[in-house]
Amino acid sequence: MPEFYYRKKLYYNPVEFAMDRIGGTWKMPILWRLKDRVMRYGELKKTMPRISDKMLTSQLKELEEEGFIKRKVYPVVPPKVEYSITRRGRKAVRIVNTIREYGMELMKEFGVSSG
Repeated sequence: MPEFYYRKKLYYNPVEFAMDRIGGTWKMPILWRLKDRVMRYGELKKTMPRISDKMLTSQLKELEEEGFIKRKVYPVVPPKVEYSITRRGRKAVRIVNTIREYGMELMKEFGVSSG
């Protein structure tokens, strides 16, 4: 398979490219939380207590720039911002679900507790 560039980065295969879009520690959990409902920043933060504000902000920005989520700002004081999933994000959630199910199977096989 030929190599290709996107945003000045060299990719060797489509899996590498896809994982660069939704991989890492936080992007998939963010998409998973937005799959069923619109959430505000504070709501997301409460469901992910180990993520720093800086990291949550950067991950939301990247997901928005890549078209996986939508950010809606309401012109009120204090500012109200809501995040929702897009069609591209819904497609990614199907993959996240498959990875999640496989992860749960592996955890059982390795005797890892999920609690």
